[in-house]
Amino acid sequence: MLTFNELRRKQKSLSGNEPVIRLALIGDTATQLLATAICGMGADRGFRIDLFEADYNQVEQQLLNPASELYQFNGDYIVIFQSTHKLAEQHSLLTAKKKAELADDRLSFVTTICETPQLKDKKIIYFNYPEIDDSVFGNYNSKVISSLSYQVHKLNYELMNLSQKYSNLYLCDIDSLQSKYGRTMMFAPNIYINTEMVLSIDALPYVASRVMDIIFAIKGQIKKCLILDLDNTLWGGIIGDDGLEGIQLGHGLGIGKAFTEFQMWIKKLKQRGIIICVASKNNEETAKEPFEKHPDMVLRLDDIAVFMANWESKVNNIRAIQKVLNIGFDSMVFLDDNPFERNVVRENIPGITVPELPTDPAEYLEYLYELNLFETASYSDADKDRTKQYQVEAQRVSFAKIFTNEADYLKSLDMVSSVSGFTAFNIPRVAQLSQRSNQFNLRTIRYTEADIASMAEDPNVIDLSFTLKDKFGDNGLIAVVIMKERDKETLFVDTWFMSCRVLKRGMELFILNTMVEQARSAGYKQIIGEYLPTAKNKIVENHYPSLGFSKVDSAVSAQYELDIESYQTKECYIKKR
Repeated sequence: MLTFNELRRKQKSLSGNEPVIRLALIGDTATQLLATAICGMGADRGFRIDLFEADYNQVEQQLLNPASELYQFNGDYIVIFQSTHKLAEQHSLLTAKKKAELADDRLSFVTTICETPQLKDKKIIYFNYPEIDDSVFGNYNSKVISSLSYQVHKLNYELMNLSQKYSNLYLCDIDSLQSKYGRTMMFAPNIYINTEMVLSIDALPYVASRVMDIIFAIKGQIKKCLILDLDNTLWGGIIGDDGLEGIQLGHGLGIGKAFTEFQMWIKKLKQRGIIICVASKNNEETAKEPFEKHPDMVLRLDDIAVFMANWESKVNNIRAIQKVLNIGFDSMVFLDDNPFERNVVRENIPGITVPELPTDPAEYLEYLYELNLFETASYSDADKDRTKQYQVEAQRVSFAKIFTNEADYLKSLDMVSSVSGFTAFNIPRVAQLSQRSNQFNLRTIRYTEADIASMAEDPNVIDLSFTLKDKFGDNGLIAVVIMKERDKETLFVDTWFMSCRVLKRGMELFILNTMVEQARSAGYKQIIGEYLPTAKNKIVENHYPSLGFSKVDSAVSAQYELDIESYQTKECYIKKR
């Protein structure tokens, strides 16, 4: 982790050409150094933070007054830090009855913020509350509703419930940081007394990093795939030399326990939707043997989306994995115990994350916990099936090799797509894809569940979601189009994104045919599309021209138009269900 002084220097090293994040910071204690740390962490990740920092202890005044500087600034992200210390001060002045209502009062305030109309399209990042044990009741705290400890625990628990209710609320869990690093590191009493600064200098980089983790997850810049070496990474020893009985794994005492618990963590990542892959220098049959036969293996072959075990370089195998998954290298994490292999991958695959694993496997997990590599801003039941989807995709890639004609291959897939508007069943998935889709995303506009639900009710919006199923399996919901009425004859394509898993199957042609069909039936005569370039969506730079759209003169962006009346349905090999 960078130090505070290093973050301060990072902020000063910006060129001025970096993409901008507009962020407001409001706190009930001194926040100047936290602001510096956040700006420095943004700079370290390639962004310039356009910051509004409210005056000291102006939380209510800024958030509850529509004419405040906060609303005039109109940032995209609002970071709110209401400290446990100020809560404790308030607690000390209340009657016992009011003490017992303290958490409810604070929760009511957070609810008001989330429901404020002007803030519903903002991303509110709210710090939870690290515990202060004031030792008034000791261990009897749990039985005294009016105690500070009881109220803080209740507040943190109910904040998690609120974050599920309000899609614009994201919790920054600084309580877990205090649990990991200790209150002594997080809080310096002498500095607090003299400066009103609650977070210590040492804690600031960690807190700023968690804030940026949340922002990057909201922006869809997340890690989606974990690629694993095997020998001395997933188990102790070398399977080719030591044999099945000789590798170190198991729940008993010793280093095997470390590898088993490491696998348990990976299993949970897989269940959450992270794609697990293997890149190993080994004979495939030998490498798969522990997955198939070792009684203490937590991970099994059906947990692995793509299994690459051969004598090719790790770099070549990772590139092969990328071709199957069709995701960016910057969405990948590679874990290997060998420093040489780590360096080779770093030097040859720009963007991939390669953590410097500790030499002692017992320290793997604590080190990886600290990195917080797999932050997310959304989760749905569909994530659980992701490994199976990529295993099936690997089968498709292998199957395609037996065809010399692409059309014959596409016909053989027996593809079927279900088309619908936004419904209560698919709105969470649509919102999630909106947050995560980066490559095949024409405008990269992010929407919350509330935004999607609102558009579903708007008569001037044509909302379309697409699934895709073939002979190998069901890909689920893979594409979304939102078209908004510009005038009585024109529709504007506000959003068009699609999973890269289904590229090169003609899905974009099927989608365009459906868009035109919907537009015609509603009486529109033209469709306007727009391409807004980002660092990740260059693959769709020529998307509209390739589909027959004509360039429109625009000083603002690349816009294209399609005449509906003259449009000829494009051939594709996907049936509508």
